[in-house]
Amino acid sequence: MVTRMARKSGLVGALLLCVVAALAQTVLPIDRQATKRTKALYKNLQRMAQKGFMFGHQDDLAYGTAWKYEKGRSDIKDITGDYPLVYGWDLGHLEIDSPVNLDSVPFALMQQLIKTGYQRGGVITISWHLNNPLTGKSAWDAAPGTVTAILPGGTHHQVYTAWLDKVASFMQGLKGKRGEYIPVIFRPFHELNGNWFWWGGSHCTPDEFTALWRFTVSYLKDIKQLHHLLYAYNTDRFSSQDAYLAKYPGNDYVDIIGFDIYQRNSPNEQFMADADTMLTHLEGMAAKHQKLPALTEFGGNNNDSLWWTNTLLPLLDRHRVAYALAWRNAGAKPNGEFEYYVPYKGHPAANDFLNLYNNDKTFFQKDVRKKKLYK
Repeated sequence: MVTRMARKSGLVGALLLCVVAALAQTVLPIDRQATKRTKALYKNLQRMAQKGFMFGHQDDLAYGTAWKYEKGRSDIKDITGDYPLVYGWDLGHLEIDSPVNLDSVPFALMQQLIKTGYQRGGVITISWHLNNPLTGKSAWDAAPGTVTAILPGGTHHQVYTAWLDKVASFMQGLKGKRGEYIPVIFRPFHELNGNWFWWGGSHCTPDEFTALWRFTVSYLKDIKQLHHLLYAYNTDRFSSQDAYLAKYPGNDYVDIIGFDIYQRNSPNEQFMADADTMLTHLEGMAAKHQKLPALTEFGGNNNDSLWWTNTLLPLLDRHRVAYALAWRNAGAKPNGEFEYYVPYKGHPAANDFLNLYNNDKTFFQKDVRKKKLYK
């Protein structure tokens, strides 16, 4: 096993040595006016995907299973002494002017924590569980005709553009210490092949979905002049490349492709087989369409104390993804559920997670020093 210290000292040098050789294969962001830091991030994500994967965690700096809003704390840091390299956040309820998102994270605090992660050299990805703009109810209110209503010419198009203006305002507020815009992997309309969200599955046609996606990207990029965003397209579980691409909006509108997968109650062997097939498809599509592959959300078997090194690590070791984002550690919820997707201090899998951390194929915050991904 390559030690973490050896890899840490050699990582930047190895990246520099492969600059010339990799340059011809480097794919640029779809936004030709993307900021220098956004272009650099995209380039370095591609390079690092050839060496291993970046580990990410949703809401990592905001709360854990037994704490909330403690400065500098993280469930991952409690175990490893380090932070994840990818920080996931969500803008749900920003559109209705709520001071907190759908998971009760104050938006003002979220902006501060995004800046904190970026200043450490981390990568930011943001999803958006936006309410149904037709009914005003939650993202899970799959009212017929919603997508049609918010497309140009639709009855609620202005409602949707007003919501996009709020997203743009939030993104414009993400700046580093020198006033530079913080690059963001924006992941709207996730799990688009499932029927649980109003934008998903049978609730809109492929043409309607692609029109919505293209309008959204064009509006943020060309009308609002946001040039620090990379756009991630992701499904839930899928059966084939054709199924995955059924609503694909086209290469000019997507930077990153990925999928979400949760193990739920399936055996480890079945989860590995399913994920292995989908990752193989994903890599093939990434190569064909010249996009960056990622495991945009995942959740595993919390009852298996060796799941991280016996299931996840062997699986991702066979494939190339830029990052893998574990979902949030919500802890105790009002419905009695105890929700978490990475181990916390004292959990039976904590030692195994530490072994994952120490593996040479996993990248956490300390593996990329400040600003290295943005140059």
